[in-house]
Amino acid sequence: MPATSRERPARQALLVLALVLGGVALVVVSLLLLLGGGLLHTPVEIPFRTTFQVLLHQLSGGLLFPNPCAGSPASPSRCGTDVFIVWQIYLPEILLALLVGAGLGLSGGALQGIFRNPLADPYLLGISSGGTLGAAAVYVYHVAPGNVDVLLPLCAFAGSAATGLAILAIASGRSVSMETLLLSGVAIAYLLSGVLSLVLLQSPLGSEQVSFWLLGGFGLASWQIDAIVFGGVLVLGAPLALFGRELNLLQLGPDVARSAGLDAHRLRLVVLLLASLVTALGVAFAGIIGFVGLVSPHIVRRLLGTDYRLVVPCSAAVGAIFLLAADDAANLAFPATVLPVGIFTAFAGVPFFLLLLFRQRRTDLMGGG
Repeated sequence: MPATSRERPARQALLVLALVLGGVALVVVSLLLLLGGGLLHTPVEIPFRTTFQVLLHQLSGGLLFPNPCAGSPASPSRCGTDVFIVWQIYLPEILLALLVGAGLGLSGGALQGIFRNPLADPYLLGISSGGTLGAAAVYVYHVAPGNVDVLLPLCAFAGSAATGLAILAIASGRSVSMETLLLSGVAIAYLLSGVLSLVLLQSPLGSEQVSFWLLGGFGLASWQIDAIVFGGVLVLGAPLALFGRELNLLQLGPDVARSAGLDAHRLRLVVLLLASLVTALGVAFAGIIGFVGLVSPHIVRRLLGTDYRLVVPCSAAVGAIFLLAADDAANLAFPATVLPVGIFTAFAGVPFFLLLLFRQRRTDLMGGG
């Protein structure tokens, strides 16, 4: 029996609460499994109890558990190592995974809304290819090798943002259709991939480094990086989450949206700009991670319906959970090896997406389409 109009908001509120609690639980599980189990990329094993004591010690400024290793046989030097691993290595990595996943989920939900196309994705428009080209320039041409950690995200962000601005310039023409814009993004992506291949041919070592970076990871994570990404996602992503009403109107068609007073052209430009910059931020600090922005909005629509006032912000929560779970899977499956997280988002995303396409095709056939 379908839910009544009175039951639906309560169900949606419960599902949103479940998403939030699921994200919190996943963070706790990540710390327990990867630190408490000694499965981080280090031979040091940190007990569960010590992990939580270190967190409470750091969060309280030392008021709680003045000795974070109380109850364990760890020496003072070993205790310092445990605190460093928990607080300076893995917790920033967890937070960066959550922030990048949230940004990609936001971008995916907003882009699928303005394109009115379930296949729209932050990477489909070539934004990631631009970031890859910027990162390749750092590796291949050895630009300031002593400052790679600084220049890599800057060049990757510049490349992604420049690609987004190019697509925005194409979109500025009022006669450009959504299909034309989408295909233009695909064409730009292929062009940049060709340029990237030419660049990588000049340096085999650079090619290896870029290939690893292409599949994403959180090796740049630190509290400073997390603060930058958090600020960027908050400033750029929050407006995307507030466009839910406008995106709902857009789903009814341009004529209906126009009659309701919506400037669809302006909305398209603003959403494209914000989504491009949020995606560029993720590419800059985590590399190329696929399927997060593509799959997350579909999961939200299956759970909460098609109201974009819920789809866009909740896609951020699902994206964060999805990416952190993929990072956990990478660490747990191969604890002695640092693997790009994009491999595991693809392992999870491809079967899900194929199933989604199969169900959609079956629905169309049954409906006579």
